[in-house]
Amino acid sequence: MQIYTNDDVRPGAIAGQRIAIIGYGSQGRAHAQNLRESGHDVIVGVRAGGRGWSHAQSDGLATTEPAEAVKGADIIAVLTPDMAQADIYRDTIAPNAKKGAALMFAHGFSIHYGRIAPRADLDVILVAPKGPGDLVRREYARGRGVPTLFAVERDVTGKARDRAMGYAKGIGGATGGLIETSFREETETDLFGEQAVLCGGAKE
Repeated sequence: MQIYTNDDVRPGAIAGQRIAIIGYGSQGRAHAQNLRESGHDVIVGVRAGGRGWSHAQSDGLATTEPAEAVKGADIIAVLTPDMAQADIYRDTIAPNAKKGAALMFAHGFSIHYGRIAPRADLDVILVAPKGPGDLVRREYARGRGVPTLFAVERDVTGKARDRAMGYAKGIGGATGGLIETSFREETETDLFGEQAVLCGGAKE
């Protein structure tokens, strides 16, 4: 198994690309702050007046409604709960995403199980830190990082893998170590870990 580090990420892989963070929960908050501090152009898409809006603004991040955040974004990070992603994609992302943008997920569930069928002109990538958002943030602030999985489901632009690795580096994942995988493998192993181990399905 190969583990990639910062030295393996192409310099400037996502330089100048606008990143829309859709959702400002545990992962969204960590990703947005880490990416901004890594020098990237970040905008947070959340509902005006909601808790995420208040948190993003108090953190000093550019904040707008999700549809506006998607317009013009080069990378659209879908960091809402799995159950909400299909509706958000249909109503907000699909009508507004520009051609050649990358649709990025931190968990492969919606793609692997066909809940979302992305437009044919979008890259589809995965960047999945192996830890909760608060840990992703804390480790980055310490100059370290959480080991992170990345995958490419569809590469329309020829830049999807660079985008995934560049994004992962931006949140500190390449400092912790990057492992290449697939949407299927990430989804199934993550669900097994949650359901069979954390929730007690597997016992000694």
